[in-house]
Amino acid sequence: MQQKEVEAVHRRYLRREAKTRNWVLSTQCILFLAFLGLWELLARTNAINPLIFSYPSKVWAQFWTVLLDGTLLPHVGMTVWETVVGFLLGTLLGAVIAAIIWWSPFLSRVLEPYLVIANSMPKVALGPVFIVSFGPGLFSVIAMGCAISVIITTINIYTSFKEVNPNYIKVVQTLGGNKRQTFSMVILPSTIPTLLATLKVNVGLSWVGVIVGEFLVSQQGLGYLIIYGFQVFNFTLVMMSLAIIAVVATLMYQGVAFLERRLTSQFK
Repeated sequence: MQQKEVEAVHRRYLRREAKTRNWVLSTQCILFLAFLGLWELLARTNAINPLIFSYPSKVWAQFWTVLLDGTLLPHVGMTVWETVVGFLLGTLLGAVIAAIIWWSPFLSRVLEPYLVIANSMPKVALGPVFIVSFGPGLFSVIAMGCAISVIITTINIYTSFKEVNPNYIKVVQTLGGNKRQTFSMVILPSTIPTLLATLKVNVGLSWVGVIVGEFLVSQQGLGYLIIYGFQVFNFTLVMMSLAIIAVVATLMYQGVAFLERRLTSQFK
């Protein structure tokens, strides 16, 4: 096949991919607008209780009210800060622990069952422990965001370390490479896809940990707004906080997905 024919086939492929992406995006937008429209209709016709479920136009009005009076942004900023710190700490600590366990076969045999036990525990139940340890404030909320993701990160990355093709390791060892070189040249590069996939999972886990932590102790943040809205029976405030969480969490996820695409293209 000549080069011009190859280029033509490639252009047709790119056009098909672009058309498919546009169709997917259009369908997603239609479904979202249909959901909002149905929600508004059901609430205004009292098919669902508007006091409990509110409705989109009322949520939007609530959003602009708290945004313009200056009370919203400090809550959003606090929750995003806690989530990002917990997300980064959980991922970093999990990767370091996985590397330490891989480095020592004895330690891996000792700690492996404990990792399974720790993973099966409900992490949110550790909230009171963190509150007593770090005090009812910022550090306990960040600790919750970190704790809920660090174990799953350790298990995922350590499992990926163990599943690296042993032939690659033998090649490095045959050429005289030590364990540090084996790790840096074979183990770590082979685990990049798993690490990136774990980052996307940790986005959601960190949000869960932080929101639960704010439920328990915080006087500021979106989790606090949800609890406060429930206490004063302002479920529009609750729905608005949930919508903001969904938007910001989606943006974080898309940021990690963009990083994944960039790094994956560099390693190809």
